[in-house]
Amino acid sequence: MIIVILTYILVVLGIVVVFSASSVTSSALEECNNDPSFYLKRQIIWAIIGTICFIVATRIDLIAMGRLSLLGIFVSIIMLIMVLIPGIGHETMGARRWLGLGPLTFQPAEMAKLFFVVYLADYLSRRGDKISEFKRLVPILMMAGGIIFLIEKEPDLGTSLVIAGAMMGMLFMAGARVSHLFILGISGVMVVAIRILDEGYRVTRFLSFINPWKDPQGSGYHVIQSLIALGSGGIHGLGLGQSRQKFFYLPEQYTDFVFAILGEELGLIGTVSVVVLFAILLYRGFKIAYGASHSYLKLLAAGCTFIIAFQAFMNMGVVTSILPCTGIPLPFLSFGGSSLLTCMIFMGLLVNISQYCPRRATATAPLHPAAAEVSPEDGINEVEDRSGDRDDQSSISTDSTGGNITETAMAVVDDAVGEREALPCS
Repeated sequence: MIIVILTYILVVLGIVVVFSASSVTSSALEECNNDPSFYLKRQIIWAIIGTICFIVATRIDLIAMGRLSLLGIFVSIIMLIMVLIPGIGHETMGARRWLGLGPLTFQPAEMAKLFFVVYLADYLSRRGDKISEFKRLVPILMMAGGIIFLIEKEPDLGTSLVIAGAMMGMLFMAGARVSHLFILGISGVMVVAIRILDEGYRVTRFLSFINPWKDPQGSGYHVIQSLIALGSGGIHGLGLGQSRQKFFYLPEQYTDFVFAILGEELGLIGTVSVVVLFAILLYRGFKIAYGASHSYLKLLAAGCTFIIAFQAFMNMGVVTSILPCTGIPLPFLSFGGSSLLTCMIFMGLLVNISQYCPRRATATAPLHPAAAEVSPEDGINEVEDRSGDRDDQSSISTDSTGGNITETAMAVVDDAVGEREALPCS
């Protein structure tokens, strides 16, 4: 329930801040019909669609989703290729990241991000302890490399880094060797450095990150205006709707830099409150992962949480000039249907997984294997076997011969008691 409340606090706050940040821009643009509520209406539509997806995600069959995740990745890769084809992919400010969906557009990279997390959780849970062998990582690395390559060609380095970061976190959770992860991390840093050096505008962005005041009207303009917005808000902010930077001073003020407008209007109190909300959300997500009854569910919950964590950290880091400038939306708050939809699906999956915490497993959950290495199907059979064992134990205890309860039956009883006494994870 806490996950649901936190999700919708952030969604509603995002709708309000998007309207405040975008009203001036949409009033001045003919393509927005000079309508100050143009982006507000679209964000509300996406929030409604996201709510439907959220509800579906809370009820979806997680086993079936794991089985179909490879198909989802295949479809995502096809769409990522389509995005790169001129005339099919929508291009904005030099980036081709969107496909048309009637009057709306969506990013296939978000779809790839979702299915990759689900597939990775399923793959790692099936490999169990064997994941410590480097050869078991090769198929995952090849798949991740292909997806990241296509996303980076859009170009979208931010989303590529989020996927890579979530993958590293999930591999660590699955028990991959730290030495292997260290090698992968060093290799990843080298690849990112090469890609930055290959693109002149990325080199310029990196240099402006080091010293934005060297070119305040050029490469450093974006970062400087973001810092001015945050600084102008002070402790209490200028008041909701009272931002000055949204009057065409700060670019991307309702998308990637919406956090700066939020800081200007709601001040340090507002920004810290948002950080706290994300911190609580991440705490609950990892708590669900820790308490889930099966390795697949643990890894899936961790993957959903890692995605939100890395994306929020990167966005806030860019806005506050802690990280070099790269385009990535703030989960739930930035304008953009694809990001909002994906984030709400991730939260719906967390709510779904929370139903398989030990305390609830005997009543509602079909997944509760005795060991992390067992498949979800084995988990279902294990619960049925335990039920049968309890019936056998009952018949033994009422036997007229007064025989003792066997050690096997006692173990089942101890497990059942332990399950009932365990704390919930959501």
